[in-house]
Amino acid sequence: MEETCDLLVVGSGASGLSAAVTAAYHGLKVIVAEKEAVMGGATAWSGGWIWAPLNPLARRAGIRENVSAPRTYLEHELGNRFDQHRIDAFLHHAPRMVSFFEEKTALQFADGNAIADIHGDQPGAGTGGRSVAAAPYDARELGPLVKILRDTMRETAFIGMPIMAGADLWAFLTATRSVKSFAHVTRRLSRHLWDLAVHGRAMQLVNGVALVARLLRSAHDLGVDLRTSSPVVRLLSEDGKITGAVIKSRQGERMVHVRRGVVLAAGGFPNDVTRRKALFPHAPTGLEHWGLPPAGASGDGLRLAESLGGIVDTSLAAAGAWCPVSLVPYRDGKVGHFPHIIDRGKPGIIGVLANGRRFVNEASGYYDYVAAMISAVPEGQEVASWLICDRRFQRRYGLGHSRPSPMLVFPYVRSGYLKVGKTIEELAKACGIDPQGLRTTIDHYNTHARNGEDPAFGRGTTPYNRKQGDPKHRPNPCVAPIERGPFYAVKVLPGSFATFSGLKTNGSAEVVDESGKVITGLYAVGCDMASIMGGFYPAGGINLGPAMTFGYIAARNAAGVTAFETDDPDAAAT
Repeated sequence: MEETCDLLVVGSGASGLSAAVTAAYHGLKVIVAEKEAVMGGATAWSGGWIWAPLNPLARRAGIRENVSAPRTYLEHELGNRFDQHRIDAFLHHAPRMVSFFEEKTALQFADGNAIADIHGDQPGAGTGGRSVAAAPYDARELGPLVKILRDTMRETAFIGMPIMAGADLWAFLTATRSVKSFAHVTRRLSRHLWDLAVHGRAMQLVNGVALVARLLRSAHDLGVDLRTSSPVVRLLSEDGKITGAVIKSRQGERMVHVRRGVVLAAGGFPNDVTRRKALFPHAPTGLEHWGLPPAGASGDGLRLAESLGGIVDTSLAAAGAWCPVSLVPYRDGKVGHFPHIIDRGKPGIIGVLANGRRFVNEASGYYDYVAAMISAVPEGQEVASWLICDRRFQRRYGLGHSRPSPMLVFPYVRSGYLKVGKTIEELAKACGIDPQGLRTTIDHYNTHARNGEDPAFGRGTTPYNRKQGDPKHRPNPCVAPIERGPFYAVKVLPGSFATFSGLKTNGSAEVVDESGKVITGLYAVGCDMASIMGGFYPAGGINLGPAMTFGYIAARNAAGVTAFETDDPDAAAT
């Protein structure tokens, strides 16, 4: 069985669908081959934020900056891993990418103009205007396509309903303290329960699943051939040029000949235990790490490229986009992975090691938390920490997967997810933490926290920190004492949103071999491409921003659109 197309895209996350939609808009015949039965990859389980400096939504809000500002920030963040050619390609095309999708497709955006870069003390750090996310989307607009849309991640949804960071999330956190919030939550839940009864899934889409849904709608409208349960098992080449691929389907193997190339967008290797063992220093067997992406993201794209001379860049500062996770035991016997994004920055919580001591500014980035944990834990010990709070904190903000009031906390204690103690010492014993060490830490922390201060780690001193806190808490939105029992704790382990180590590429997303020569017709985007951030995490959205942008770049390159042409000549600031 044989067929021909212009461009074959392997994978259906944001990067792959970005490439597919862009290529189809420019007149190419495109096939998207997804190995799993649903589309969306890790993107559908993500927060959906896209780091795209100088984007048109920021400009319309009056936020204007020179391209040198984000470039300066990245120069200081990445140091000797600053890849000038690829960074400049990203900064040039990112705002044009946003403008293209906004004007030409079903992908519309919500601004992230209040979101600051993570390290506000670095030159060029942004205090807002560099992020966008997909606007909320009604899944009814997908029609039959909704059947192939991946559901929201179980751990981050509320009875299957995704909740968007910002006003939506804040309403859920304050539903028992605000009439306005209560009304918002009531409307959202009522609509969701109706959708569950009628459609069997969430239909009010936000976050990453909204991004995927809008891209799927756009791809369908442009005639992209979307195929599920269709893993690509082999690439075909002739004289150093990609000529096609073999796709495995329910009917058997199918040979697809390509005129313009193949885009690898299979999601990196978060669930490839062998490669994790080789590249994650804290996971000597590959099993001491908990990746958040779906099981299908297991290194297929990297292996396909390596078979034709592609090279995986292992020189990055870190091989993965670290994120602290806790393991959630379910009654059906499954174990989920909860990402600790929101709770760490709220006032009245600290993270400690087994010795009872703090090791990091808990309100800083998720990558920073895990990197500090890996560095602080003595060699030979389990890389783990505990987030500690009191009842007031848990009832107000929740702790990890345990929800705030009015949801009950007892089920989480009964399952073992949360540990509890009437005193700090009792809690420490339940967790296996040094009781005296934790008592000393809590006493020292509380002495300053009562005044809203954290001289040990400076919580609440950057715009990013303060954004993670509680704006109604004074004087410091990130700092409050931990002093009224019972006390709660949840065990936190190293996990990741994605992998950073990927295939070596040039500024056009073309895969290169060991000598630096382009493998003609082979592109890598998303996590199949080595991160342009060099293994660092300078801002939220630095996975999806480059993923969407280089998908756009790769497709334009395959379609023969030059780097100097633009879909919107006014898209970028000077």
